[in-house]
Order: sequence, then structure tokens, then C-alpha cells
Amino acid sequence: MKHSTGRFLTTHTGSLPRRETLTKAMFAKEDGVPVDPAALAAEIAGAVGEVVARQRAAGVDIVNDGEMSKPSYATYIKDRLAGFGGTSHPLQYQDLVDFPELQRRVFSDPGRSRRKTPGCTAPVRAGDGAAARADIANLAAAIRESGAEEGFLTAASPGLISLFFHNGHYPSHEAYLADIAQAMRPEYEAIVGAGFVLQLDCPDLAMAHHTSFQDLSEAEFLKRAAFHVETLNHALRNVPAEMCRIHICWGNYEGPHDHDIDFAKVAPILVKAKPMALVIEAANPRHAHEWAVWRDLKLPDDKILVAGVLDTSTNYVEHPELVAERLCRFADIVGRERVMAGTDCGFGTFAGYGKIDPDIAFTKLRAMADGAAIASKRLWGRA
Repeated sequence: MKHSTGRFLTTHTGSLPRRETLTKAMFAKEDGVPVDPAALAAEIAGAVGEVVARQRAAGVDIVNDGEMSKPSYATYIKDRLAGFGGTSHPLQYQDLVDFPELQRRVFSDPGRSRRKTPGCTAPVRAGDGAAARADIANLAAAIRESGAEEGFLTAASPGLISLFFHNGHYPSHEAYLADIAQAMRPEYEAIVGAGFVLQLDCPDLAMAHHTSFQDLSEAEFLKRAAFHVETLNHALRNVPAEMCRIHICWGNYEGPHDHDIDFAKVAPILVKAKPMALVIEAANPRHAHEWAVWRDLKLPDDKILVAGVLDTSTNYVEHPELVAERLCRFADIVGRERVMAGTDCGFGTFAGYGKIDPDIAFTKLRAMADGAAIASKRLWGRA
């Protein structure tokens, strides 16, 4: 994994807007409409090439496939693992309970309403790995074409999967998580084996507190989060720390978020995760102040921060000067070489979901790159 050396590098959290033809094909597949597999594969490959080129044009250094092959960052696993069927319990967002009209709007979005989350009805087992191999091949081809220096691929963490897919088979949460971790290992190792950085998505370490695990006290939730990190570390036992990063979030939706657990409470657990890079929210109105957490909590010497400098739930385009200010704050605390510019969450969490205009998403990425150049000039004397 590259470091910010001589200038601040830029990346993002993972999902990017899918083009309309791909979204329609994914909607059809999710709705059970027959879709020609070869045509869909070609559509995905073309979309990956296009989205990587757009990332590079926007000034993004470390690129990915935009999650073009996935209906969402979490629910894609239903098509890759065995053991899931029927329906799951929908997540209940505690912060939206007092705002029923907003809750209706959030959950009526076509992308969110179409996502399929079956429950766990049988032992969870790995599939044949063909989908992950296709993701790897598509990104590799797009990187060769674009000339990007480094690429990453996202994957659902065991805890994330348990968050979205209700356990209707295992005698305990611990047993369920253990089998998920074992089933996901081949995908994790295949990504790193192909030379790409692996990003583990872990909203279970934060968002789950006000969604799936509302019945737990704060202390009980933090204990569960720590167990999730231990399980993830075991799943990554064959993956070098420097080849992976971990993303934590409180949910990429425009809501009050006034039930979000404080980052200061989960950060001590997050730093115990094996991945070298921590991809964190630091731009939205609820969590922008939490950069100060790193004044009191020492970032381990073997870790770096990918700081969210863009809010992915608003069409406001951040001014590059604000991006630079945010990067410099982190650099002043942990050192300039240990900070990278990133986004709070993804711009296309679900296919067809979100209020962000697709072109504005890339305009925001350009603002991030311009802001990183300003910050680089201030702290390194060059862009």
C-alpha cells in the first residue's frame, strides 16, 4: 500500500454511481427477471473501465472498480456464498423513528427498496469464487488502460454480513460469525493475491449500534464490536496488514444521526484491527469534529489514516481550501506521511440509490484532488 510521500495521496471509500444501463440490468436481476449473463458481464466490464478512467480524470490516485458488479456493498454476498434464503429482518434506524416522513423517503428510494437481504437458513459456505475473479480481472484491465499506480477492491466484513443477514440457523452469533469469516477468506485472499489492496467494510463497528443491536447496552455493543474485530483479524491471518484497509461508518444516508455512537468510544477498538489503513468519516456534520479524537488516542505506529474530506450525502461541493484544511488538521497530529485524502462513504452504496448527482460525485472528487494539492504545497512545499 502506498503512503503519502512528497504529497497527499487521494482515494475514496469504494462505491461510485453506476451508469443507467447497468443499474437497469441490476434492478432486473434483483427482481428475478432473466438477464443474459454474458451481456451483464460485458456491461460490468465496460462500466469498470469507464469508472476507473473517470477517477483518474478527477485526480484520484488509488482507484477501484466503483463496485460496478455489486447491487450493494453488503448484499452482493447472497450471490457468492451458500446458506442464505427467504427474507431477513430489515434494519431499524433508531434516529429515524421520530421522523416518519423522512424515514419513508429514505426507504422508498428505488435502490434501497430493491435490495434483497435473505436470511441465513443453512450453514454458510464459500462459493466457487468466479465473481471475485471477474472483479479482479475487470479492475486489472482498467488499471492497465488508465495507467493508475494502485488499485483496491472492497469486500464485506464478517460483521457487516451478520448485520444485514439475520441468523436463522446458528445457535449463537459467535458461531454464525465464525462460519461467515471462514467463507469470506477465499475472496479476501484472492484480492490481495492479485496485487490489489483489500478494503474491509465494517459499519458493524458503528452503525450497528443504532440499527441491528439496539437491544444491547453501550458496553455490550462495544464488547461485541471488539469480538467482530477479533474475528476479522483471524479471517485476515494470511493477509499482510500493509495490503488491507478497514472502513468504519454510521450509515451513508441523510438522516439526523443523533443516535450515532461517538467515534471516541469505538476508535480504541478500531485501532486493534489488523489492516494498516483506517478509512474514517471526518466530513459530515455529525462527525467532522472527531478529528480531535487523535489528539488523545495515539495512532499506532504501523497505521495510517484515510480521512474523509468529502461528505457523500450532499450535493454541496467542498471547497478545495476546506479539503486542505481538513488534511492539515490530521497531518498536524499524526504526521503528513500518515494521512491520505478520502471520502466519508461511497457515492453509490446501492445500485440506483442516493441523492448525489453522478456528475457531482466526480466533481467532488476533483475538489478533493485540488484540495490535496493545496495541502501538499503547504506541508511539503509542492503539489
